[in-house]
Amino acid sequence: MLRLKCPVQNYAWGRKPDTAGGKTGSEVAALAAGAGVEIDPEKPYAELWMGTHPSGPATVIGLDGMTLSQWLSNHPSALGDAHEYFGNGIPFLFKVLSVETALSIQSHPDKALAEKLHAERPDVYKDDNHKPEMAIALTDFEALCGFVEHGELVHALTSVPELRSVVGETAATAVETSPTKATLKTAFSALMTADTSSVATAIQALTKRLQAERRPLTAKENLVLRLNEQYPLDVGVLSAFFLNYVTLKPGQAIYLAANVPHAYVTGELVECMATSDNVIRAGLTPKLRDTPVLCESLTYDQGPPEVLEGTAPSTSRPWTLVYAPPFDEFEVLKVRIPGTELAVGLQEAMVSTPGPQILLVREGRGRAFTRNPPKAEADRKVELQEVALAKGGVVFIPANTPFVLEAMKTGCEVWVASVNERVFKEGRITKRIVAETETSLPWIFWLALGLLLVLLWAMATNNLPTLQRELHKWASLGRPDIVHTRPT
Repeated sequence: MLRLKCPVQNYAWGRKPDTAGGKTGSEVAALAAGAGVEIDPEKPYAELWMGTHPSGPATVIGLDGMTLSQWLSNHPSALGDAHEYFGNGIPFLFKVLSVETALSIQSHPDKALAEKLHAERPDVYKDDNHKPEMAIALTDFEALCGFVEHGELVHALTSVPELRSVVGETAATAVETSPTKATLKTAFSALMTADTSSVATAIQALTKRLQAERRPLTAKENLVLRLNEQYPLDVGVLSAFFLNYVTLKPGQAIYLAANVPHAYVTGELVECMATSDNVIRAGLTPKLRDTPVLCESLTYDQGPPEVLEGTAPSTSRPWTLVYAPPFDEFEVLKVRIPGTELAVGLQEAMVSTPGPQILLVREGRGRAFTRNPPKAEADRKVELQEVALAKGGVVFIPANTPFVLEAMKTGCEVWVASVNERVFKEGRITKRIVAETETSLPWIFWLALGLLLVLLWAMATNNLPTLQRELHKWASLGRPDIVHTRPT
């Protein structure tokens, strides 16, 4: 096991640290401080990155700045079977996010589009990988995610005249009368590409009307007002009416496939994704917008996202929950071991997996240890059999390494990212079928060759009728006797 030093990102939408020692500041800042990073109280701390992506690579503690990616290139066996499926490097990027103001209206490209965008504009799209992702709430968490159902969108277009004026009467009527992906795409594209003066006029009228309302505002209306405070007169404010407004409680999760529009609004969360930093933006951002690409690439599926609660893997692991989205690259485990007054802390045995894992300590103290014997060539100062766990600590666990988590008296909370288990289960089946096919091919070849030679011999020696009779007898073996009756 390797101890890692992981970078933080100070994006403008992040939260500042809580200098008073309370619970309202940036979780990212608190984790970084726990890992020994000096914290600037005036900076926002937005993301903690744990992985091998070149935009924010983890380094191995004790190896003079060597990145985890460099270490893995010298120790490919640490990737296990994941190397066969995903190539070099860890296939997932593990993060913690502290969101104070809304992130951009955005999507992530699928694999084919990512390759195209990276080839055309590598300065904007930094890699050629897709980016499915999952967000797990650590606190109350808000997000916009995917398109609302048809009825909700029709209600917005009929009850929010300011929205309808920007979308346009033709596109709005088409959505109302013909609920298809094509009409949704036309309406959303009309909104997102509308001229800024029309958008600004509509938002000014909308906010003035909402602020004058005497009835209680809806959750979506209140959100629109908040977004306009953060990004005044931005088209992303109006786009909220097209998207599902999702609120999660701690421990709940949503997952996002490629080409799904979304924006995280506020909260603290654990996030995991395929190793990529590709983002297509179109609103609520001062950064580059690629609106035509976003509008063209979206799937335009409608309906609320599935919410995951986490499932217990087995009764033998009582303190573990698994969050397994339908993506090959990753799944996430939450392990929360309670404290105890016993001399020895409570333990959770973690099953070894055929792929690599990254462990983050969110709260408490404890230790992780493995009973696997060290390799003869291992650097005992860096490749550890036991690691002390404290808030902010990050540990890389090589493939096929069973380990035990033990909490101290106060207990501990640990999050573990790993390759989705389904890859190895399905992969083994696939590999076995391939192996069996490859093994059986020579037998099929020789059998077919033998039959061909027998047929050629029978034809050359005028023994074809005899061969036919023998084959008929052979084919009839095991059948009940057949009685042929001549018709009268």
